[in-house]
Formats: sequence, C-alpha cells, structure tokens
Amino acid sequence: MPDTPPHPFAASAPEVDLVLLGGDIGIYALARAFHEKYGTVATVVTRKVAGPVADSSILRTVEIGMGASEEDMIQALMRVGRDKAARPGGTRPVLLANADFLVALMAAHRKELGELYHLPLLADEVLHAVADKASFSQICTEIGVPTPRTEVLDFSSGTAPELPELDLGWPLVAKASRSSAYNAVSFPGKRKVFEIEDRHQLMDLIARLTSAGYRDRFVLQEMIPGDDTAMLSVTAYVDSQGAVTLLGGAQVLLEEHTPGALGNPAAMFTTDLPEVFDQSVRFLQHSGYRGYANFDVKIDPRDSMGKFFEVNPRIGRNNYYMTAAGANVAEPVVADLIEERELRRLVPREEILYSIVPWMLLRRYIVDPDLRARVREIGRRRTVHPLAYGIEGAKRRAYVLAAKANQVKKFLQHYPRPSADGF
Repeated sequence: MPDTPPHPFAASAPEVDLVLLGGDIGIYALARAFHEKYGTVATVVTRKVAGPVADSSILRTVEIGMGASEEDMIQALMRVGRDKAARPGGTRPVLLANADFLVALMAAHRKELGELYHLPLLADEVLHAVADKASFSQICTEIGVPTPRTEVLDFSSGTAPELPELDLGWPLVAKASRSSAYNAVSFPGKRKVFEIEDRHQLMDLIARLTSAGYRDRFVLQEMIPGDDTAMLSVTAYVDSQGAVTLLGGAQVLLEEHTPGALGNPAAMFTTDLPEVFDQSVRFLQHSGYRGYANFDVKIDPRDSMGKFFEVNPRIGRNNYYMTAAGANVAEPVVADLIEERELRRLVPREEILYSIVPWMLLRRYIVDPDLRARVREIGRRRTVHPLAYGIEGAKRRAYVLAAKANQVKKFLQHYPRPSADGF
C-alpha cells in the first residue's frame, strides 16, 4: 500500500521552495520529504527525465539533454534561480544535489549560485578532505574512529604507481578515492567497488586505470568479513552553527549488486546505533562539517566494532528511511537556512522496513533465521518504498511495480544467491 502524508501541512509552516539537481530515486525521496512537510512542489533540473522523477505531481522537471555539459547544468540552474527570484513574493529556494560530482560542481560555482539559492554546502577545504576516501580514513585514525586498514595508490602523475608491499590480506577491496574523479573515466570492467583476489588482479586493475587516463588516488582496504547485513547507514545534518540537528541510522539487509550501483542499500531497517552515532558526531564536529552527511559503516565480526568506510557529502540515495521513521530530512535545512532557528536534534522514532525490492526476493538474501523473522515482523507493521507515494497517479504506481520487477531481474543476473562477503 503506497504511503500517504503522515499529517496535513501545518498552517504555520514556512513557505519553502526547492530546486534539485539530478533525477534518481534519491532526488525523488528529497522532493517527497519536502512535500510531506511543507507542501513544496520542487523543481528538478536533470539531463534526462527518467522514471524516478517522471509523471509526478510533487515536482516540475527541467530537462537539459543528455549531452549537457557541467557548464550547461550551471547555466540551467542560474536560469531557474533568476526566474524564481523575478516572481512577486517568491522565496529564495534551497538547492540540493545527491551525487558527489554534482555536489562538487555546485561547490565550484558556489559564489554565483549562492546569490540565488540557499546552499547547504561544506567549505571547500572540508569538502576536499572528507569526500576523499584516503583522507577520510586518515581523519578517522587521528580521532580514534575505527576504519579499515588502508593503502593508497596515486595515479596523478599519469603513469602507473609503484605497488608497495601490502599487509592487508587477500582478498582486498579497491575503490576510487573520490567518486567525482572516477566518474570522468571509462574502461572495460569498470565497477564502483572491486574485490581483488591477488596481486595479479591488482596489477591488471592498475593497468586499466592508467590506460583509461585516471588521474586521482585509488584506495586499497582490508576486506571486513560479513555479508550485506553487516552494513550500517548513518544519516546526519549539521547546521550553520555546527550543531548536529539530524541523526539516525539503519541496518542494511541487502545492497544493490549491479557494477555501477554496488553498495547502494536496497533494503534496510531503522535501528538505534548509539556507539556508531557518537563516533559519527565526533567526526562531523572535528572536521568542521556542515550540511547533510551519509556514512557507510560495517560491523567487523572480529572485534564487533563498526568500521567507517566513507562519508558522502550529501544526504544519500536512500534518505527516505529517515523521513518514513519520523525524522523528516527537510526540516533541519529549512530550520537552519530559511527560519534561521535552533532545532532540537531530530532522530527516527519508528522502526520501519525500507525496501525497493519485493519481500520474496529480500527474504532470499537474509540467511539468518532470527534476523529474517525480525525483519518480517517489522515489515508487517510498516514497509516503505520511496517512490510509492499515495498521492501520485496511476502512471507512477505502474512505474513502481515495474521497478520492483526490474530489481528481481537485476539481482538474479548479478547476485543470484547470497555470499559470505557480499560480493
């Protein structure tokens, strides 16, 4: 049953305008959160109007074409912003994106965009530090936040880096230090995350990255044992004064396994993670963080500690689990930038199952019978899909059904049965 708004819009709610750059499921989830809380009809600027944002009554789309450059995106945002500024009685919109390279693009143009929009962005030096997985790991080590053992390969010279002796064990995990730089290259077998079995496979990956013209750092990390259910997601917002005004988390049950989306949660349930939350706040306050943050953490069965993998300098694709559980993600940014008021920290109040896959597929991958029983009970009370918003029309409902069916097809192709390490 599609979700409907939890309550009517408050009469005293501020007038809120929202512009979103991108067009994926996370963008729709943001638009939905603002609509549920403030009745906002968002403007979505995207290269292509794809299924997640098509035929929706809660947003308007501005399509700029698949061939649009980054400069074209900025110019489109400027046009939208100027148009809104010219309307009588119009309010200054909040501008958000939900992909690392788009956040980096907005930061590079913060001066001109900031004249038209509220921009909940990190300072340039903080963004550079925390969005880089290598420096993220270094910061964690400095402040005592657990993180996997890490080695860094530097491709900035344009030649293959020398491979040092490694003490990480095999297999190991390899991934780009900054996804914004990795998006710029293409090569056969490209994946978001690589499981590397031996030194020969690692040398092959280094050769492919060099040939593709990759010019940034690549991170090698020890493999933390455990399948997808060992993963945790933490979502936060830090206001302009440095206060953490949104904080919540979930245990992941199943991640996506297509090469380009590997690691994105497909199902999870909200839960309290006090130690991990304390460490998240420590990182945010130490680093001078501002705006939305999304941490990826994995429980290491060898010491039962949550090892922090990265922080995304944005709210994350799967942010709707927070809104559905009672901590609407729109409220902290509105309180911070529009109302300019202090906000008592929002935390999720309800235990809910967030899932973009059918239950019969999800249960296939939850091998622990006790966990499966717990998840089934939570799901019976409330299961949410970010795209299944009850006020939408028949086309949207048909799309959600088709998207679920497509998830079944993708899992059977790329991850037909659960594995011990999630690869």
